[in-house]
Amino acid sequence: MIMATMNVSLPAPMKQWIEKQIGTGHYSNVSDYVRSLIRQDQEYQAKVSALRQALVVGEESGVAEESVLDIWQKVKAGGGPDV
Repeated sequence: MIMATMNVSLPAPMKQWIEKQIGTGHYSNVSDYVRSLIRQDQEYQAKVSALRQALVVGEESGVAEESVLDIWQKVKAGGGPDV
């Protein structure tokens, strides 16, 4: 993979935070930390997108024949709502 270089300006408290995170040993350097944050954000954005799509599908599916209480009881019992 070809790496590109970016320069980022940060306020001193953010720079200190990053240095503290690197000091924990979880990250080898600033680039490693930033790549980790970007991966986390990509995963989060994918989940948000999937949730939004599921909400649209649910909204477009019409009115449920079951009550919310019935659906929750099925979910708690290990089932799910009828689709």
